[in-house]
Amino acid sequence: MNKYDDIINLPHWEPKSHSRMSMENRSSQFAPFAALTGYKEEIMETGRFVDRKIELSDDEKNFINEKLLLIEKNIQNKPHVLITYFQKDKLKQGGIYLQEENKVRRIDLYNQNIIMIDNKKIMINDILEIDLLK
Repeated sequence: MNKYDDIINLPHWEPKSHSRMSMENRSSQFAPFAALTGYKEEIMETGRFVDRKIELSDDEKNFINEKLLLIEKNIQNKPHVLITYFQKDKLKQGGIYLQEENKVRRIDLYNQNIIMIDNKKIMINDILEIDLLK
């Protein structure tokens, strides 16, 4: 005979004054102390990849300028374009390349940007490629 035979098959004791703690709350009480607030976020930010901006040759810049002139000539028709452009990252050096398919409302030469029909602005110097669509 074992010394615990009299209690081994008894039901688990449940308190009547309060309900059982959820597993999530129970596990959170054992979570490690976060001594360095924001450290995890800083590590994640450092590990995030960004692209470097591609510097265009003079021929590539001239080709984009020719397309912009063609768009400017047809601006009353709101030309439909696909633009690949560089967007600078707000937190670190570099950024990402995005594509915008939209109609052009106007080209603002003073501020050096293209204004789309939905008021989105794309800097001319950030354009990598521009295609006229039908």
